Amino acid sequence: MCGICGYVRRRQVTPDQLKRMNDTMYHRGPDDSGEESYPLSGGYRMGLAQRRLSILDLSSMGHQPMHSANDRVIVVYNGEIYNFRELREELADYPFRSDCDTEVIIAAYLKWGLSCLERFNGMFAIALFDRAEEKLYLVRDRIGKKPLYYWYENEELVFASELKPIMACPDFERRINRAVLSRYLFQQYINAPETIYENVSKLRPGEILTFYGGRLTFRSYWSVARAYEEGMRNPVASYGEAKEELKRLLKRAVSLRMIADVPFGSFLSGGYDSSLITALAQNNSSVPVKTFSIGFHEEKYNEAKYAGAVARYLGTDHTQLIIGEEDMFSMVESIPTYYDEPFADPSEIATMMVCKLARQQVTVALSGDGGDEFYCGYNIYEKVAQAQKLDMLGAIVHGMCSLPGVRSLALEKRLPFKVRVIAGNRDRETKTQFGAGNYPAMARAMVAEISNKTDVIPVHYHVESSYPTKEWQVRRMLLDMDTYLPGDILCKVDRASMKYSLEARCPILDPDVMAFSYRIPHRYKYAAGDKKHILKEIACDFIPKELLDRPKTGFGVPIDKWLRGPLKEQLLCCSDAAFIKRQGVFNEMYVPEMIKRYIEIGDKGRGTGENYSGLVWSFFVFQQWYKRFHG
Repeated sequence: MCGICGYVRRRQVTPDQLKRMNDTMYHRGPDDSGEESYPLSGGYRMGLAQRRLSILDLSSMGHQPMHSANDRVIVVYNGEIYNFRELREELADYPFRSDCDTEVIIAAYLKWGLSCLERFNGMFAIALFDRAEEKLYLVRDRIGKKPLYYWYENEELVFASELKPIMACPDFERRINRAVLSRYLFQQYINAPETIYENVSKLRPGEILTFYGGRLTFRSYWSVARAYEEGMRNPVASYGEAKEELKRLLKRAVSLRMIADVPFGSFLSGGYDSSLITALAQNNSSVPVKTFSIGFHEEKYNEAKYAGAVARYLGTDHTQLIIGEEDMFSMVESIPTYYDEPFADPSEIATMMVCKLARQQVTVALSGDGGDEFYCGYNIYEKVAQAQKLDMLGAIVHGMCSLPGVRSLALEKRLPFKVRVIAGNRDRETKTQFGAGNYPAMARAMVAEISNKTDVIPVHYHVESSYPTKEWQVRRMLLDMDTYLPGDILCKVDRASMKYSLEARCPILDPDVMAFSYRIPHRYKYAAGDKKHILKEIACDFIPKELLDRPKTGFGVPIDKWLRGPLKEQLLCCSDAAFIKRQGVFNEMYVPEMIKRYIEIGDKGRGTGENYSGLVWSFFVFQQWYKRFHG
């Protein structure tokens, strides 16, 4: 696990400047660093750099940039190739000098070319330069576990694991991408390929960027839609077969992710996903696995006791930390520094705290991420299924409310909020993204107008027709795999873990597990209203059901209380009309009044669609980010 950055430019970047770029990611790799530059044809010069968090082969032989034995290939890389030892056996004719997975990437490319990516089981962001072709390849793993940003302008390329190295690059102008702001305010994160800056993009999951002769080309080697379609062509014949094969693949995925030359552990919330992963890890270990959980002083939210019960049953070496509101509040100011872009998922705070706790004892930790998206775990999936059943009725209500005489009576505004949501859900491209009433319009109204309104990115993802299924519930799961999972969940865990130089590994997102999940009929995942049915059944083969089967309470960060309390003055200050006008990002005629209305309405807006705390929190986080990087 590391951080990488580099460039191919005609304009000069000095060795000291490249080092400064690299050192902005010190937290991603405190164990070692390397920077090199090379002359290219056409007046270009290339620089490659890496910050290293040593996980495999802790010796200096794992140093990057790493060159092939014949010096044809140079690589900087962030991540892990978990099956590197298996691949190494197939590459026995290569003269290996180290015992790390980076060199396996080089050997695999020399033997198989870019098709080697299909053989990699891992999480990765790779920059590989082929001297013979004079091409630079940037590659991101299938599901987007590892981030990779790039700035392309004037036939020059700069790339990095985070935005900070790009921001530190000479000549970079921090021009805010206002076209994406309304979507950010609504979704609370910015999904690939967009970023907060103009001319800067994120590489999409499963994508290869090629830079050659000043031009970029792109190729997708994996996608959610294609993988799902391929899986559905060969569905599993029976539930028993699906359960046993999924269990076998999960065991292997956990075993591969336990390979490390540093202390190892597992996050344990007490829920099904993390408990199953921890159980498989403990079964594969001769000593108690170190496990970590966060609890809360508020008893109605505190699930630490359930995690403790699972830990005792499994016999793990368990550590838990009980935190309060003050502990979480103290983390708010650090969010912009480590997330680079505005990122407003409040659960990032608890995630940072459990990563901090784990890093005190281990360098690698397993997580249960991906279980909800791949096995139908979120509550929204139940609502989506219900909405599909009511869609025809919603169309009738919408049609009636659109009649001239009825429209003049404003009948639709008199309908209950939930009925209005179903009736208004008429866009075929966003059928599973209903809800939130007038929030999309509010998000758009908050942003200052840009000259070309056609460039504004919609708050919803208009992509649902690309998924080969008519079942809304499945379609929403696939959408979340494409957007919410990499853009929010995996981004959150990457930044929170790397803040403390901790590597987080996700067995449920193993490529073989993902591929098999697409072959599992949906009725095995959502069985008679039971979400994650097959995953729960596997977990109960290792842990008594009574330790796991309970309503999930979760913990909501009290953002309403904060924004109307200790953060109120900051919120009013950053939404002041004069400041908004000088800033030139938000609508000075709309935002100040909107914020004042939010503060005044208080709890009276709950359940009515009028308590738009998510939009206000997104706005506040943006302003904290702006203060950090533009203040």
